[in-house]
Amino acid sequence: MPKQERADAVRNRRAVLHAAERLLAKHGGDHVSLDAVAAEAGVGKGTVFRRFGSRAGLIRELLQERSRALRENVTDGPPPLGPGAPPRERLLAFLGELTDIAEQNAALLSAHEAACADHKHEDPSYRFWAQHIANLITADRPDLDADFLSHAILAIFDADLIRHMRTRGEGTFTRAIQSTATALLDAPQRSS
Repeated sequence: MPKQERADAVRNRRAVLHAAERLLAKHGGDHVSLDAVAAEAGVGKGTVFRRFGSRAGLIRELLQERSRALRENVTDGPPPLGPGAPPRERLLAFLGELTDIAEQNAALLSAHEAACADHKHEDPSYRFWAQHIANLITADRPDLDADFLSHAILAIFDADLIRHMRTRGEGTFTRAIQSTATALLDAPQRSS
């Protein structure tokens, strides 16, 4: 049986995550240090360090918080995001939701890219996204290198590119990602 977290620990965790979000929104990823977050949250730096381990751990946890609902909808939600829809339809729905998260959290993605660059592919959110995309590509097009393509699609989720595409209009990034995925799935099959 998992150990119940103390009420003050839950409260501190929420305060730290909210403080990090505020600092990200106000100053961007460069100004989210453990010291600044602790001061903004009204807790000691040791509290932040013990809970998250590092700046990268804090940023990783924020990203997991942002994508928790998406993960739950993918595994247990209604189609087309959840089980029951054709793979291509699920993939496009998933990419639509993921781009929404990315567009609303460009500063967080930028901070994540900087803080977690050396271990990006080991990040729990990234691993889940890549595996889900690969599974859907395999289900639709088993002849493609789904593992590579899942990483290639996720590589497009660059914070600077997201910001640039947003200047071109609402939904532009989403449409571009979905068009890219559709083009990959519609590519002619290789002959042996």
